[in-house]
Amino acid sequence: MKRINANMDAHGQVILSYFKKLHSFDVVERDDGYINIDAGADMYFSEYQNWRNHEKEAIKYAKGRCLDIGCGAGRVLLYLQRRGLKPTGIDSSPIAVKVCRLRGAKDARAMAIEDIGKFSKGSFNSIIMFGNNFGLFGSRSKAKRLLNTLRDITSEDAVIIAESRDPYLTDNPIHFKYHQRNRKLGRMPGQLRIRIRFQQYATGWYDYLYVSKREMENLLSRSGWEIERFIDAEGYNKNGEFIAIIKKKGK
Repeated sequence: MKRINANMDAHGQVILSYFKKLHSFDVVERDDGYINIDAGADMYFSEYQNWRNHEKEAIKYAKGRCLDIGCGAGRVLLYLQRRGLKPTGIDSSPIAVKVCRLRGAKDARAMAIEDIGKFSKGSFNSIIMFGNNFGLFGSRSKAKRLLNTLRDITSEDAVIIAESRDPYLTDNPIHFKYHQRNRKLGRMPGQLRIRIRFQQYATGWYDYLYVSKREMENLLSRSGWEIERFIDAEGYNKNGEFIAIIKKKGK
């Protein structure tokens, strides 16, 4: 997802509204017309003690210089700072980054995932992609391209801590129909085309990718990365949420 123009920054406006203790429920609109009312922005501000168990387990793998991709309001970024690590947070939303800084983040930058190649080689030891942010890879081709970039900007012992959701663990026939439509279009079944709406604000349309564990393994093949382990969220068999601990091959 490219850096958002301020007047289209619905995601950032939701976060800013919550920060100001105002209404913070946004709408996720899919390109087939399916609408989902989000649960609100409180998750972007949650303290470590309120994190879910699979997140607490996964964050133990973070080390050294960390890149938090899609940092939102900075919940992971601020936690890593308190742990004494050296985190950098990036988000395509300039307003979200502003809120991060107001909350005490030392290094938060308005930057899209497509621009991570601007970092120097070997800059980071850990890549964090919480909140289903593996989805920011968007598509099969983009994922493979960005995984190669992540190899370049990370150390030899680097780890990616990435959350996703299995799109097939649903009983909603509307979603299965969408999967079918995607296959006909040559897209991955869990490749969503969405935009975020909040009050008078709306982002542009962008691709967001849900994958199963097997699909994630396939995307990683020949990328120089491999799965070390999966950590399932509570209720995985119903909601499909999991975090993958991904390491460089041979390490």
